[in-house]
Amino acid sequence: MSSFSPRSVCRPLLLVSLAALGGCASSPGKGPAGSSLNDLYAQVDSASKGYEAALRQAREGNEQASQKTLSAALDQLKRASARCDSTPGCEPQRFYAVFDRLLRLKDGSAIGDEGLETAGETTSPDGGANTGAASLPQAQRSVTLLHGQKLSELIAMNGPVKAALEMWLTQWRPNLMDAWVNYQYMRFEMWPQYEKADLPEAVLFGIMAKESGGKVHAVSRSGAAGPLQFMYATGLRFGLSSDSGFDTRFDPGQSARANAAYLNEQLRVFNDNLELSLAAYNGGEGRMRRLAGDRPEVSFYDPSVYDELSQETRDYVPSVLAAAWLFLHPESYNLRFPKVDGRPGQVTLKRPASISELTVCLGSAGDMSDGWFRTLRNLNPRLNPEEAQPVGATIKLPQPLESAYASRCADGPWPILASDLHHAAVPAPPPARSTPVGDRVYKVRGGDTLISIVRKLRCSSVEEIARTNRLRRHEIRVGQVLKVPDCG
Repeated sequence: MSSFSPRSVCRPLLLVSLAALGGCASSPGKGPAGSSLNDLYAQVDSASKGYEAALRQAREGNEQASQKTLSAALDQLKRASARCDSTPGCEPQRFYAVFDRLLRLKDGSAIGDEGLETAGETTSPDGGANTGAASLPQAQRSVTLLHGQKLSELIAMNGPVKAALEMWLTQWRPNLMDAWVNYQYMRFEMWPQYEKADLPEAVLFGIMAKESGGKVHAVSRSGAAGPLQFMYATGLRFGLSSDSGFDTRFDPGQSARANAAYLNEQLRVFNDNLELSLAAYNGGEGRMRRLAGDRPEVSFYDPSVYDELSQETRDYVPSVLAAAWLFLHPESYNLRFPKVDGRPGQVTLKRPASISELTVCLGSAGDMSDGWFRTLRNLNPRLNPEEAQPVGATIKLPQPLESAYASRCADGPWPILASDLHHAAVPAPPPARSTPVGDRVYKVRGGDTLISIVRKLRCSSVEEIARTNRLRRHEIRVGQVLKVPDCG
């Protein structure tokens, strides 16, 4: 599981709420003379009513009028918020409560079923509808449902969630941005699995952001693996096993399918309580069932539940919910995710090349300042990034890179440079020590993974075997002979 943990926040989150509206509180003494508290609160109430009016107009199909009314309501709320600290008796919490309510209204709480859009649908150039992976629309920003319930009504804007919001917007912001970019390139594989399971995409993103940041080959110290960090036994239960020596927990699509199945299972157990279901994912379903017992309406924050959980799980649940909330409402928190063209593509190699070599010759194509290594690894999880693939092999990559491959990597100086760097001679390592008494050897069989081998031999650890055999990224192949330290 992720090592991030939100610190406690002992003051209202002015940075998150009011600055997100675009109006920072003014300094004492700078407000208009004679500001009336009642007048100020009347402005807040008026802004709220204006927002509701905008939603009614949108439901009636008058989008232009809705946008005009919405902009006026937000400007009114911004101006009122800036006067709060210069007005005697003004309670900032009242502004935060209205802000949260407006976001929930924006998320569809005031719109009937006729106002719902079909998530994941866009219109094709010929006027037809594109759905699912082929269209790759931007993430739905309006009504998002979980088993018929509005997600906005399931996320409580309480202290822990707001503390996590601040962390994602400050210390964890680089991780959030990396998770967003990584997810956009894998979305065509992951989102359809959640869509089929009738689960919100925002929840998928929240879990992935917290668990791995979208790094497909992430492995935790406890052995959880993949973009959604499945433990070995839990993965097996949901169909994640070995496929010709490849651990399918590292497959983005398969991992998302298994995660959706697990979450739906827990939602059934906990009466569609998202917080308890997420806690089960992190802290163990058995433990959560014992704590919740036969109380279908018990809250995650009920002392009989919350006080018995580990600090990791107490932090995990609000962190996932906060990331999901930002996925839905980035602009309301002064956050702008980068635009990413995640359309899937592929190339057929014109010359042998490894993932590492392709990364060098693609350079910063498409203005990707961090390079394409992570994306190519995520899209080709079965490939050893250091191993050259033969001419004719298919490599998955974002569609916009197809032309970059043709111009930079099929011929010319860049692939030559990449090959020269990749095959550079390095000093030979010292001779491997002979297997001492007490070490064992194990021949890898079909279906084996490092974790299954450790469980089978009941000794050593994944990291110890990987270090002893100088394995890169825990990759093994059928027939390979491994040295296994024996502690007995």
